[in-house]
Order: sequence, then C-alpha cells, then structure tokens
Amino acid sequence: MTAAKIDFNDRLLSLGLARVAEQAALASASLVGRGDEKAADQAAVNAMREQLNLLDIAGVVVIGEGERDEAPMLYIGEEVGTGNGPGVDIALDPLEGTTLTAKDMPNALTVIAMGPRGSMLHAPDVYMDKLAVGPGYPDGVVNLDMSPRERVEALAKAKNCAPEDITVCILERPRHEAMIAEVRETGAAIRLITDGDVAGVMHCAESEETGIDMYMGQGGAPEGVLAAAALKCMGGQIFGRLLFRNDDERGRAAKAGITDLNRVYTRDEMVTADVIFAATGVTGGSLLPRIKREPGWVETTTLLMRSKTGSVRRMSYRTPMWSHTDA
Repeated sequence: MTAAKIDFNDRLLSLGLARVAEQAALASASLVGRGDEKAADQAAVNAMREQLNLLDIAGVVVIGEGERDEAPMLYIGEEVGTGNGPGVDIALDPLEGTTLTAKDMPNALTVIAMGPRGSMLHAPDVYMDKLAVGPGYPDGVVNLDMSPRERVEALAKAKNCAPEDITVCILERPRHEAMIAEVRETGAAIRLITDGDVAGVMHCAESEETGIDMYMGQGGAPEGVLAAAALKCMGGQIFGRLLFRNDDERGRAAKAGITDLNRVYTRDEMVTADVIFAATGVTGGSLLPRIKREPGWVETTTLLMRSKTGSVRRMSYRTPMWSHTDA
C-alpha cells in the first residue's frame, strides 16, 4: 500500500507528535542558560529528527531548518518517518527561541505541526508581515491594509472596550519603532518580545490567560505558517504577506511555487486542512511552564491540539533523567 492511499489519522498520530516535541525539549534542557545557542538548537534538532523517524509516516519537511544547502538535518524537502504510513506535511521549529534558551528567558518552545500532504504553505525563508487576533471576532475585524492605529481601534470596538484596554504583542526590533510609537499613541499597551513570534501569536488565542489581544509585525515567514497551524487548532485569525528585500529572496519564492508576491494569506490559506500541533515548554512563560529538573527526574509540559476536534490537551510528562530517550 502506498503512502498516498493511507488516510491521515490525526488521532492516532497526535501522541506520537507530542513525544517528538517532548524529546526535543528534553534534549535542550541541560543547555538552558548556558549561553550556547547553536548547541541548544542542535540538540533539539537531533532529538526531533530521531523521534520523527520512528513514526509510521511518509513525511516531508515543508517548514524546517532551512534549504538543504543550509541545514544538514530537518531541511526543507527532507523525508522523515518510516515510510510506512500516510503522506504528511511537517512544519517544525525544534527550538523556537534559541537565544531565549541560551539566556534562560521566557517562552522558548519546541514546536511541530503535521497535516496531510499538500496542506501547508511552502513559505520561503523570507520575512512576513503578520497580524493576528484570537477567537470570537468577526472575520476580517482587522487586516494588513489598516494602519496600526486603525487595527487597535477596530479591535477595541469589536471587543466593546477602549483602546487603552487592548494589549498588542510586537517583536522588539528597530524596524518596528514607528509601529510601536503609533500603537502607543492610541493608549494601547505593548508587550515587547525579543524572540519567539510563534509563541507571540499563540498568546492571542488565550488572551484571558496571557493578557495579549493582538500580534503584529514582521518576522520569519516559516514561523507564520507554524503560527497559523496553532491558530487552526486554538481558534483565531492570522494574516500574512511575504516581504522581499532582493532578487535572491524573490527567487526563493519562485522556487517554492509562489507567483503572486503581494498576496495576503489567511490562516486557512496557509494551512488548508486539519492538522495536529504540539509544543513543549523549554524555559517557561505565559503559555507553558519550563522544564523542571530535580535530582534524578525531569518533567515537561506539552500542549497537544487537533484542529479537527478543537481539542486542547496539556500533558505533563515526568521521567527518570537516565531513561527519557527511550520513552
């Protein structure tokens, strides 16, 4: 039986995907706060790839560590899994927040999403202008053609509150200085983050817990697809427009099959079918607690979600430190 004839059984695959995220987090645990971004990332990559190759899937990495000539493992186009299972697209970031991990700062996660083959946008490694809000709002309540001020005012109106009651999450970068100034002029609050915009977008979907209503700004396009997969499960809206700085980046888009360089992608255009999504906390934060280490034991918490059912699980996994690689 060929992979194409085997149905994508998200229920059966979900626990396996949770294990992939867990093992990547556990592999990086000993490097939290050690100041070595590359070592932490490589440990997570190695563990995630090893676990993926144990799954009965015919997987293709569509969002990964980079092009094949840039990344020796989990590169875009790499085939993973045993090959004895459904054909699936995989979007992953083995350690979202390598700097956060190295500096022991909040919200470093291991992140992975899986859907049927052909279900995820093959986003090139370029910037994407992103805008996201959580569930419960009318479609298109905000859009990328609005100014930052208009976005805040429109969301406040939809939420039946004042702009001063809105909190916006923005990546702290020089390119966002004008955006930050305009948002603050409305009276809205801003939660600045140094890295990790997948987590930043996910915060919008749990605004009562995180206090964040909206995410906006420019970040990596691959992370935009991962964030869209998360919101596909959690609810909410995300819009993304690819940004190109030079001909090389436009060439990357052409290689990925993208012809309309000005297109605005919605959540369901970035992720066109039901997916499963798993994220494990590494350093802890608003979404997930950190990896807990005590003599002889280690404990992780994983967020496991299925868009088909809307189910969201928070799973604690406690294991002897010497045995977790076999779990």
